[in-house]
Amino acid sequence: MNRLTFWCLLALCVAVEVLGLVVGRRDVHYAGGIAGVGVIAVARILWLARRDGGES
Repeated sequence: MNRLTFWCLLALCVAVEVLGLVVGRRDVHYAGGIAGVGVIAVARILWLARRDGGES
C-alpha cells in the first residue's frame, strides 16, 4: 500500500466519523473509527511483510 492510498483511505474513515457525528449516528461514527484502525493495521502488516521479504 503506497502512501497516497493509505492517506486517502484514512481521510475517508475520518470523513465517515465526522459524518456520523454530524448526523447524530453513533454507529456510523464508531464504524469509521474501527475502519480507520483497520486501515492502519493492514498498512502496518503490509509494511512488515515487505520489510521481512526484502531482507532474505
